[in-house]
This record gives sequence, C-alpha cells and structure tokens, in this order.
Amino acid sequence: MIETDIIIIGAGPVGLFTVFEAGLLKLKCHLIDSLAQPGGQCSEIYPKKPIYDIPGFPSVLAGDLIDNLMEQAAPFKPGFTLGEAATEIDKLEDGTFIVTTVKGTKHHAPIVMIAGGLGVFEPRKPPISNIEDYEDKGVEYIIKDPEFYKGKRCVIAGGGDSALDWSIYLTERNIASEVVLVHRNSSFRGHLDSVQKVIDLAGEGRIKLITEAEVVGLNGGSQLESVTINHTKDGEIITDADHFIPLFGLKPSLGPIGNWGLEIDKGAIVVDTLDYSTNIPGIYAIGDVNTYTNKLKLILCGFHEGTLAVQSAFARIHPDKKNVLKYTTVNGVNGF
Repeated sequence: MIETDIIIIGAGPVGLFTVFEAGLLKLKCHLIDSLAQPGGQCSEIYPKKPIYDIPGFPSVLAGDLIDNLMEQAAPFKPGFTLGEAATEIDKLEDGTFIVTTVKGTKHHAPIVMIAGGLGVFEPRKPPISNIEDYEDKGVEYIIKDPEFYKGKRCVIAGGGDSALDWSIYLTERNIASEVVLVHRNSSFRGHLDSVQKVIDLAGEGRIKLITEAEVVGLNGGSQLESVTINHTKDGEIITDADHFIPLFGLKPSLGPIGNWGLEIDKGAIVVDTLDYSTNIPGIYAIGDVNTYTNKLKLILCGFHEGTLAVQSAFARIHPDKKNVLKYTTVNGVNGF
C-alpha cells in the first residue's frame, strides 16, 4: 500500500504543477498514469510542438515544458506509478480513499485529485480494411519524434491543424524525403496561415497536395510500401510510401473514471468552481477532465484549478490548522 497525502490521477502538466503547489503546503503527492512516462499528451502526442500561451514563455516546446515542470516538482519528491491505469476507487469509513490500478497496485490517501486530461485516447482510424496489419510497420497515428521520418516517403492524411503543421514541419526542415498530403475536401479546417503555407509549398513542388481524395488501400509485405488513393477526378492513384500517417484526431474517453460515481456531463466531471471539488467530498477534478460554466481547456487554467484545489485539500487534511499564504518571492522554495 502506497501512503501519501494526495493521490493525483494523471501525470500531465496540470498534475505535475499541482505537486509543486501541494509541496508549498508540505503535502506529499503520488501520481498515477497509464503512460510509461510523465507528461501526458505533451510527452506522448506532441513533444516537439510549440505552445504559445504559457505565461512567461513566448514559445515553449511541449516536451520542454514537461521537463521544466518535473524540475519544479523535484524538490518535493513526488512518487510515481507509471504504466498503470487507475481502475478502481474506494472510499473508506474514515473518509479516506484507496485507488487501485489495473495491475493491482494500491494507493491510500485522504485526497484524490483527478487530472486525467481528456481521459483515455484512441485514434480515429480511416476505414481501411487492412490498416491494423501495418500498425507499427509503416502506419502511425501520431508523430512523436519527427526525426523518425528522416529520409522517408510520408503520406499524411487529414485536413486539420495537425496534418497541416506536420506536413510543413517535415518539409521545411528537410526531414522527410517526400511529403504527400491527402485530404478528402478542397478546403481545410486548420489555421489560414498554415493552409496558405501548404499551398505555397505545393506550388514550389516541395509538398505533393492531393485534395478531393482519400487513402483507401495499403500495400506491401512485412512493411508498408505504397498506398492506394482514390481521387474524385483521376480515379485510383498508387503512391510509394514508407509511412502512412492519418491525422484524424483522437477520441477521448473517461474510461474507468466514468464508473466512480462522479457527476458527469458530456464526458467531463462536474466541479464546484469554489475549489474544483466533485460531488464526492475529498475528490477533486482539475484540468481538461472537468467541466463548469465558461470552462476553457487551457493548460494555464488547469494550473489555476490545481492551485485552488490544493488549498481546499489542505483544509480537509488539517481542519485545525490555519493556512497563511506565503509568497515564494519571499520564502523561495526551500522555505516551505
């Protein structure tokens, strides 16, 4: 049994920053995450993508943000249970909780904070009959490390920001030897600047842009060798490819969290904005996993929510103690 003050379910940026805020109040945290490394989506899905709305950072790569948050949390020595999804939560007679993972690891604490982002993600797969045969053999649904595609022929499918941004990135940085962008419509859903950039690169012959088309077949032996594209005007086109990357987004699901007796609205946990507590006393939900009037799914909003939730948690754990706010500018971190 792992004992701590606060169990944090989700080791993404909001969960990691909450460790820091709890540490300032001398509360110990232990984080649980189904992923094998901290960082959530920032590490798993887009570590090399820049984020522009973190205060004090005009631009910061998602992976670098996680590195900084880990460094910030380090003085407070958080514990981690990684690669194990939290599947059960039980409230004991004394009001404390036991959280059990899929592997049977048990954690005990008076407070649980759910910082699970948008929950469990599954890729939206195109309806290609043999696509699963080529998963990890040339088919990827997210780009983790762009250098993986160095010198490779890449066919990207999609019409949103991810498809546009990665097509531009792999081309402008001369990573992929060839980039083919396939989209089933003639217009795109992404930012206009990115759309224009792709059109310009296509005009220069650096990206092969095929619109009003979709990938309908995958061909090869033990590895992907080519894709079959169905074009509205030209019919069937076979294009050589080392990688097919359909970027149609991810389908979020609360997973086991949805069965814990929490109030749920449209796939998110309802909270009280006074302290981001749920309908179960002692359980809080912070970050993208929660919902309330005027909710904004931004990392910086999750930081705020975690900070207020920790203040409330301190009052629950230490009802007889008065918490006097101390400024880190005066005390530093070691003074807490």
